[in-house]
Amino acid sequence: MLKGFFKVPKAVNEPVKGYAPNSAEKAAVLEAYKKMWNTTIDVPLYIGSEEIRTGNTRTMSAPHDHQHIVGTYHLAEKSHVEKAIANALESRQAWANMAWEQRAAIFLKAAELIAGPYRARINAATMIAQSKTIHQAEIDASCELIDFLRFNVEFMSQIYSDQPTSDSSVWNRLEYRPLEGFIYAITPFNFTAIAANLPASAAMMGNVVVWKPSDSQVFSAKIIIDIFKEAGLPDGVINVVFGDALMVTDTVLASRDFAGVHFTGSTHVFKDIWAKIGTNIHHYKTYPRIVGETGGKDFIIAHPSANVKQVATGIVRGAFEFQGQKCSAASRAYIPKSLWPAVKEQVITDVKSMKMGSPEDFSNFITAVIHEGSFDKLASYIDQAKKDADAEIVVGGNYDKSKGYFIEPTVIVTTNPKYTTMETELFGPVITIYVYEDAQWSETLQLVDTTSEYALTGAVFSTDRYAIEEATVALQNAAGNFYINDKPTGAVVGQQPFGGARASGTNDKAGSALNLLRWASPRTIKETLVAPEDYRYPFLG
Repeated sequence: MLKGFFKVPKAVNEPVKGYAPNSAEKAAVLEAYKKMWNTTIDVPLYIGSEEIRTGNTRTMSAPHDHQHIVGTYHLAEKSHVEKAIANALESRQAWANMAWEQRAAIFLKAAELIAGPYRARINAATMIAQSKTIHQAEIDASCELIDFLRFNVEFMSQIYSDQPTSDSSVWNRLEYRPLEGFIYAITPFNFTAIAANLPASAAMMGNVVVWKPSDSQVFSAKIIIDIFKEAGLPDGVINVVFGDALMVTDTVLASRDFAGVHFTGSTHVFKDIWAKIGTNIHHYKTYPRIVGETGGKDFIIAHPSANVKQVATGIVRGAFEFQGQKCSAASRAYIPKSLWPAVKEQVITDVKSMKMGSPEDFSNFITAVIHEGSFDKLASYIDQAKKDADAEIVVGGNYDKSKGYFIEPTVIVTTNPKYTTMETELFGPVITIYVYEDAQWSETLQLVDTTSEYALTGAVFSTDRYAIEEATVALQNAAGNFYINDKPTGAVVGQQPFGGARASGTNDKAGSALNLLRWASPRTIKETLVAPEDYRYPFLG
């Protein structure tokens, strides 16, 4: 084994490419997009060294053209999930015993593969599978994922270097062991970076993983798998299964060796998982780690001193980028009466200027929502708002799923601060605005804090520092990520560790050392250099 205190490469955030007309990166991603669009792939289960094709398959299509099939993926049966668990446990000892710098090198190589030869492919796959514009794909599938991998290596080295004090007679050491068992990673459709980071962060700390990606993200998950394999990740460290979520989860949670879950998804599902873990607690070898980032009903509140154009831009970008399908997306806003006419005019102007369609056309700001279930839910809320006396749609409100699942960016204004769409997570391009009396600023802060069960992200716009301070204090429990004069989306790894509390999750802050610590089980080692040879203490005389 190598000997030395190794320094890892300094982590820096990956620059976001612009994809301007006639740029090399634009040509490369469009070429990759067209090739993938015109080719169908077949995605197996990845268990140990095997690629298993069960013959029970589902098709994959693009949300913006749901009749166009881009591939199929194979569904696991219970026996395959059990095999994945067994393979993970068989791989555990070798992976846990591998020197940390060797594990680090694998993920650093993965980051460089994404930054270079895989960049166009992983972006194009995300554009196709999740209907992201090139900008949204670039900041997610490339930059954020690269940042997760690079910064997590740096965080890992910092964790390992954090050691207790010793003195001349005692040498104290702290060993950061992987958890005893395997980790279950459950990842969402909306961020390719999250899909990769949840299994990778646990694996980086020496754990083995059973990973279930979202059914709506398998297409780009295949690129992640290819990258990890090319980077040299050993077989069995991350085992990948697709299929019925309830069956997979129940099978995993029934294992005595289940050691933790790394989850991003709905609050309801996460609570159900937590309850099942509690029911099974006497069965497990160890107390499982439960880490989850769940829903949000994220807010913008503007003070009467706020800049109108900044507020309007925060609303439009925060609510409508990636069709509002971000856990952090702005979905409720509180605007003072004095600013509302100007904010309303600017928001309507901006929304009406947006083009909607395929992400292959770089002039489109809006594309499709992820699937028909999401489309139908959003359409039902829009239809209800059209009927309700205490709600008015001031722009948008149309939808069409004949070719793709397209929902217009929609702004609802309500006179009821507890109107349904002020409280309910919609996960789409719909924001609801409540106009408050300027003199009710402090009362409105309390309204913001008490309206939602969630506490993920939020933003305040103001040029009055006293008002900013008041909002920061009043809303301290309402958002795990709080933004001043900016939209409530776009957390950057290494700069704004991400996560919220209340019904938004365990707030273990992805993109920081805090998250990696959840996948380590510290062991203190005390070595007495010269041990005593007499039991008697001085007080005995």
